[in-house]
Amino acid sequence: MNLFRRRPETAARTVTLLSKPGCHLCDDARVVIERVAAELGATWEEVDITTDAELQHKYWEQIPVTFVDGRQHDFWRVDEKRLRRALGS
Repeated sequence: MNLFRRRPETAARTVTLLSKPGCHLCDDARVVIERVAAELGATWEEVDITTDAELQHKYWEQIPVTFVDGRQHDFWRVDEKRLRRALGS
């Protein structure tokens, strides 16, 4: 199953946050993503990598990892200005 499908151009932009419990950088990323998504009308979702062995193996050293419309955007930190640019604002 592909968690990161690209959305049709007419759909709202989607930010996906890969995280794990107890990750303070994930907490910081979530705050930025929630704010930017709300302001720009984007949707966002969070995926706990500890629930999927493949995601855990692939992204353990990079979390938090963000995707915009299915494409990897950033890891470790979320830069608000960069995220806004990626979402077209």
